[in-house]
Amino acid sequence: MLRVTELKLKLDHAPEAVLPAIAGRLGVPEADVLSYALFRRGYDARKRGAISLVHTYDVALRDEAAVLERFRDDPRVGPAPDMRYRFVIGDGEARASRPGYRRPVVIGAGPCGLLSALILAQMGLKPLILERGRAVRERTVDTFALWRKAQFTAESNVQFGEGGAGTFSDGKLYSQVSDKHHYGRKLLHEFVKAGAPEEILTVSKPHIGTFRLVSMVERMRAEIESLGGEYRFSSKVTGFSIGRDAQGQRRIEGVTLEGGEHIDTDRVVLAIGHSARDTFAALHAAGVEMHAKPLSIGVRIEHPQSLIDVARFGEQAGHPLLGAADYKLVHHARNGRGVYSFCMCPGGTVVAATSEENRVVTNGMSQYSRAERNANAGIVVGLTPEDFAPFGAGPLAGLAFQRHWESLAFEAGGGGYRAPAQRVGDLLADRASSELGAVEPSYKPGVTPTHLGACLPDYAVEAIREALPAFTRQIRGFDMADAVMTGVETRTSSPLRITRGADLQSLNTRGLYPAGEGCGYAGGILTAGIDGIRVAEALALAA
Repeated sequence: MLRVTELKLKLDHAPEAVLPAIAGRLGVPEADVLSYALFRRGYDARKRGAISLVHTYDVALRDEAAVLERFRDDPRVGPAPDMRYRFVIGDGEARASRPGYRRPVVIGAGPCGLLSALILAQMGLKPLILERGRAVRERTVDTFALWRKAQFTAESNVQFGEGGAGTFSDGKLYSQVSDKHHYGRKLLHEFVKAGAPEEILTVSKPHIGTFRLVSMVERMRAEIESLGGEYRFSSKVTGFSIGRDAQGQRRIEGVTLEGGEHIDTDRVVLAIGHSARDTFAALHAAGVEMHAKPLSIGVRIEHPQSLIDVARFGEQAGHPLLGAADYKLVHHARNGRGVYSFCMCPGGTVVAATSEENRVVTNGMSQYSRAERNANAGIVVGLTPEDFAPFGAGPLAGLAFQRHWESLAFEAGGGGYRAPAQRVGDLLADRASSELGAVEPSYKPGVTPTHLGACLPDYAVEAIREALPAFTRQIRGFDMADAVMTGVETRTSSPLRITRGADLQSLNTRGLYPAGEGCGYAGGILTAGIDGIRVAEALALAA
């Protein structure tokens, strides 16, 4: 099989146009094309209103060797890679049946923990999954109670519970990370097996949406349990037992749960997510090596989705193959700050995402259909650990920084988990909003018009005020006066990194595997899942 990339076709091309296009690209008669299968479909929207589809096809030819020779200097034609996933061990069942076997523990059931546990279970290693929150259906009820009734549950919300923060998101499954072992392909196949639409295997920017993720997570849990894995919900880890091995190196010996139960284990996957602040503190108290890392802070901005569609697609807006338009924006402000769009959710909603009482945090979410009236995205400003200095020192200073601004956002919203909001026109004019305009904010339990300067650093407000008109040069109407911003967005990534070596174990604690977004090694569902697979393999090889 050959892989043919960057094959452009018209947006409304007929199905029968594919074969001539492939044959024409390869310079062979159509009869020499024995078969072809779509691998990836995207679009080129650089020319608004003249959008073309961009395809990658795997093609079987009558004389592949001759074609490869002719195209040896053309990166758009080459052998189709073998993307099948292969386990790294085959004796997991035997290991797990030996006397004294201590099963690996996975802390956290978000995307990283889920994929790590799945791989360990498929290897026969029978992992124990400890999740501080509730099962995904129960967690959904608790999360909707915050959105609809302002009833907050500390251990069951957007951040905590089965499925992790990614469950209440757009369900994006793409990234730009290098993935030479095709772990991302393994993740996509597992998701399809669990009920995701098959199109995620071929579209260039696959997404699933919240409601579909819920049932998928349940099905993947059922597979893990059928393979000998065990889930324990409402099981918050509060302590880590560290000992020394024969060489004098620190080694994990077990974990302690809230309530005092101790679990013996010598292998722990830390898939704790970016909001497990008490777990970070417990790891720090146990002497696990970590350091503060860059972060971002900002707002969620909402526009009519129709405005974004027209700005990106022109007269082709609304075409079913294009769907709701997205965007990615970056601006370097005069005060030295980078401003960028984050986690853009086409046709979605802004959601309450706090994990601590009397604080306000925003996030974005979309359903699979992306059919809501507004587009939303984080507009956030880059930070460095030096920005955390007024709030403390050491690796936990970023947590104190986040909490400070989240508490101010709660106050600015007037309590009851209402969020502070401001019209773009008012922010640009540096005046508080007293009312909102044509763009109705989607955040629940509701918003309070105000000045977002009450809950953002001055340098962040200054940088965002400069960036909005600049973004309008890329997305016409982006700085429309009635666009609404809701604060604050603080959970763009983990505020710290738990350091690890080439073997993916903690630099100073053997048997401890920092993983995923919470430990500083991923950013989104796909990369978190990929990291979970990598860590599971490393754990199995070291066992």
